[in-house]
Order: sequence, then C-alpha cells, then structure tokens
Amino acid sequence: MNERDSEQVARMFVEGGYTVTSSEFDADAILVNTCSVRDQAEQKALGKMGIMGKQRRKKPHVVYGYMGCMAQSRGNELFKNTPHLDVVVGTQKYHKVFQYVDSILSKRLERRMDDPSLSFTGESICDIEEEKDSQNTIRDHVTKKNQTTAFVSIMQGCNMRCSFCIVPDTRGKERGRPISDIVDECRGLVSKGVREVTLLGQIVNLYGRTEFPKVDGKSPFVQLLEAVHEVKGLERIRFTSPHPIGYRSDLVEAFTYLPKLCSHIHFPMQSGSDAILKKMRRPYKHEKFVEICNRMKAARPDLAITTDIIVGFPGETDEDFQATVATVKELEFDNAFVFRYSKRRNTPAAEMEGQLPESVKEDRNQELLKVVNELAMKKNEVLVGTRQQVLCTGPSKTNKERLMGRTGQNKVVIFDGDEQRMTGEVFEVLIEEATGFSLYGTPVLK
Repeated sequence: MNERDSEQVARMFVEGGYTVTSSEFDADAILVNTCSVRDQAEQKALGKMGIMGKQRRKKPHVVYGYMGCMAQSRGNELFKNTPHLDVVVGTQKYHKVFQYVDSILSKRLERRMDDPSLSFTGESICDIEEEKDSQNTIRDHVTKKNQTTAFVSIMQGCNMRCSFCIVPDTRGKERGRPISDIVDECRGLVSKGVREVTLLGQIVNLYGRTEFPKVDGKSPFVQLLEAVHEVKGLERIRFTSPHPIGYRSDLVEAFTYLPKLCSHIHFPMQSGSDAILKKMRRPYKHEKFVEICNRMKAARPDLAITTDIIVGFPGETDEDFQATVATVKELEFDNAFVFRYSKRRNTPAAEMEGQLPESVKEDRNQELLKVVNELAMKKNEVLVGTRQQVLCTGPSKTNKERLMGRTGQNKVVIFDGDEQRMTGEVFEVLIEEATGFSLYGTPVLK
C-alpha cells in the first residue's frame, strides 16, 4: 500500500517537471514514506532520515519530508529531533505533497541565486488533518517500460479496532472509490501494457460496505471484481489483504466463475488460539478461519493460501502458541509472514498485562518460521515435473541474465528466454527444480 501511495506522489512530481533519481545524493527533494505497523519500521525511517541530514551542509537547499502513517501519528513531534526536516504530511494529504515541497524548494533556489547561505531558512509544513474524498486521489501511475503488473488502490482506512493495530488512527475510517473510477484506472493500465492488477485495501473485501448497496446478494467488493474482470486485455486479478468477516459466500463463489482471479489469497490469520484472537479483537475463532480456508480450496482446488501471524502477543501461553503451530500444519500454508509482537503506542495491546520477553518472542518466531519454511519448500518440490502458467514480468531481480515470472499461485519462477518477446506474456513453464522459495524451469512455447 505504501508503494502505491509513493507511486502517486512520484507521478505528481514528474508531471510538475521533476525527474525521479535513483540516488538520494542527486535529489533536490527527499521523501520517506513511513509505516507504523511495527516499531522496527518506524526506527528504520527515523534512522534513514537522520543519516540523510548530514548532507544538509553540502546541499542546504534540499527539502526533506516524511509521509505516511508515522507522519500521521507523530505529526509536529517529528520536527523536535530532526532539525533538517521540512515537511510532515499525513495519509490523507498525499495529493498535497508536491505543492508543499515545490513551494519550499522554489523559495530556497531563488534565495540561493542571491546568496548561497540563504538557501536554508528553516521553514516547515505539517499537514495531518483529515480530508474528505482523499481516497479518490490515489489514482495515477508512473509506469515503466515493459511493466506488466500494477497496484490499484480501491479504498482507504479501516473501521476494525484490532487491539494491536494503529492503522485506524493513521489511515482513518473506511472510504471506498467508485467502481467506475477503479475500472477506468485498470483500463488505462492495460493500455500501457499491464496484464495483472492487485486491488489494494486495508481490509480489501470490506470495500464499499458502508457506501454502496448489495446487488443481487453480491457485496460491493464482488461487484467490483466482476467489473474489473470485464476489462479487455487484463489477464489476472489479485487482491490484498482480506479479513475473515468479509469472506461471505458471494466472494467464495466468485472464485468459481471469475477465471481471471488468481488462485492465491493472502489471508491474515494472526493466531490459531481463540483466547489470543479474542485479546486481539479479531471477531472470529480458529474454527471459522479453517472453515473459510476449506471452502476456498473447494471453490478453487489449486488455491494457494499465504498468511500473517503474530507471535508473542501479550498473555500468549505455550499452549496458545502451539495452537498456532498446529493450525499452520493443518492448513499447510504456502507461506507465512511471521512477526514478533511489537508494542504500538495508543493501542490497547500495549497496555495489556502479560507482556512477553523479547527472548520468548524470538524463540517462538524461529520455531514457527522453521515449520512454515518446511511446508513451503515441500509444496514447491511437488511442482517439479509439472507445467505451470507463468506471467513473465521481466529480468530476474537477482540475475539480470535470466527472466522471472509468477504463477497464478504467486510462486516465483526463474527461466531463460527473450526479454523483449516474453515480458508481459502468459505461457507454460516446465518446472525442473525447486530451491527454497523459487522454482526453476524451461518455457514451453507454442
């Protein structure tokens, strides 16, 4: 989601006459888009900004700014420990970032023409106020040559109140974009060569529930899936991240008649213990989560399921943790992102009794990761000798001499081939080897 927001801001700068540079040392404006989901992400952003501030003496005109969730939650507080900081912009004001940065930079460059010592005067801007219809401002893209996939933001905000999560405070309430606008955006992307879109929302399958009516028993999200499915030239549709309470029968059924929907869902479980789920304020039980997964697999037999899990939540006993391990083994996830619980200020979980030592969190993290990795590699090994439909996305990130793509189940496949001819195409690859989380094979071209 942050990547999509950053792309929107970059597009506005490009339209304003700026050029995106690959090196921060060449830039006249440096913006850090922040995340507050975990403390590690905030500390990384603060550290990065601190390091960059050392360039102020060499290039005093440069504008430095924070965007995103940490900017929203901390606001003016960020200026106290970061003297070179110029701009702090919240999650509902991405469309104003260019205006703020450009105004400061223009003034500094004008002053520098008269006296270089005047290029930095210390002016600053903080804008973290709510703004109506801000969800409709994340709609533009900076597409690259031969780009085959793209993220499409369909909503902002979250009405859930999980006890560990700061997002409702940083992103605001659920706000959905009109279906017609989203479809137009997808058509525009396809015209530029995109073949796969990922629909984004904090709880994506609850899209439009407070704004748009059901039609023929179908939720607004399923209506959106059907509309996007009709976009000519679009090969694949993904979405992330859903919530169990939004997995109704209409969404399950959609996987039986919408072939462009990829056979993969990222479905956050968080814990396999009912006691911990209750403390997390997740309004479902272990049994319900397993039931939804089984219904999805029945609707789409080749479905791959990945998930998010938090270990070391306040009060988590060994029995609670083992319930999570048992559920992972039962459902045989294709992969899982395992996180140690991290306190977030102003969240109920941060004040709960039973906070666990970091050593316990780390031990449980490593134990669960071992189980997850073994299951993932086992599932990949089963694919050796099979043919998989792959969308080629271009050169491999680790070896530019080879190509890569993803299966409908979101598994990475590495192969040899002609970049210009194969990028953006969907074709079969004979899987010959599975190493870790990657598959290797040979294209089977007609």
